[in-house]
Amino acid sequence: METGAGSMQIIENTTEFHLENKSAVALGKFDGIHLGHRRLLERVLEQRKRGLQAVVFTFDTSAASFFGGEMKELSTREEKRAVFSRMGIDVLIEFPLNRETAATEPTDFIARYLAGQMQTEYLCAGPDISFGKGGAGNYALLAGYAGTYGYQVELIEKVRVDGEEVSSTRVRQAVRAGEMEKASAMLGAPYRVSGKVVHGRQLGRQLGMPTANLLPDGRKLLPPNGVYYSRAKLGEKTYRGISNVGYKPTVSEEKIMGVETYLYDFAEEVYGRDMTVELLAFRRPERAFESVEALRRQIGADVEAGRNFP
Repeated sequence: METGAGSMQIIENTTEFHLENKSAVALGKFDGIHLGHRRLLERVLEQRKRGLQAVVFTFDTSAASFFGGEMKELSTREEKRAVFSRMGIDVLIEFPLNRETAATEPTDFIARYLAGQMQTEYLCAGPDISFGKGGAGNYALLAGYAGTYGYQVELIEKVRVDGEEVSSTRVRQAVRAGEMEKASAMLGAPYRVSGKVVHGRQLGRQLGMPTANLLPDGRKLLPPNGVYYSRAKLGEKTYRGISNVGYKPTVSEEKIMGVETYLYDFAEEVYGRDMTVELLAFRRPERAFESVEALRRQIGADVEAGRNFP
């Protein structure tokens, strides 16, 4: 199935596709789209000068999630699509990962998909790339078949930040620890949480500080519960904010994780609108207050601190 996101073609839910033009392909998981991933994307975009189309090949679910490992993702599918489209990728292939495709021999994967269906002339990947049955396909195999199938292959080494290699695992560790500046440095952009604004309990409104509530995709990795300095994007505009990450009782009383944001100098209706919140830095952990007045004072202090945040 093919859909359009802006001018980017998206191929999803099928293994039966054929690209009409010769391709420059970035191969990877792209969870978080960190600085290392961005280097891959920049390399395939450079190949457009040679008349190749810029293609991203990734899986529609992470291998870790499929095989019962890490379930939380740094980037939702929609967030990844938005970044790829913004960067100018021509074709995004979200390859279905299921029992059948996971059993594909790595050599068959190269012959059928890369060489055949995608007409790959240039291919780049990181040193930890794995594909095919048992994850046995690796960079050495890709390089070994380059001559057979007539594609050029390039290894993109890991990017280093503060002397350490950037990886999705390290970004995940930083987010789990609430180290948002560290995560931002590795991502090359603030850590983002996106979704539609929903109705909350109206507590902020009652306290004279109306907030916008987001309920992110359940697979999205969120930092520890607490208050964060933030920025919120609504349409083309960006607003300073201060956000609380924590459990939000819904109408059904089921507790689900949400991000509640107070926007500075903002008085519009936001329910039902798409919003992206950038979590910039941790301020304080979430805690219970002995009274509404104590909560009001703390929120007032948080809001004042956010106003003065760099």
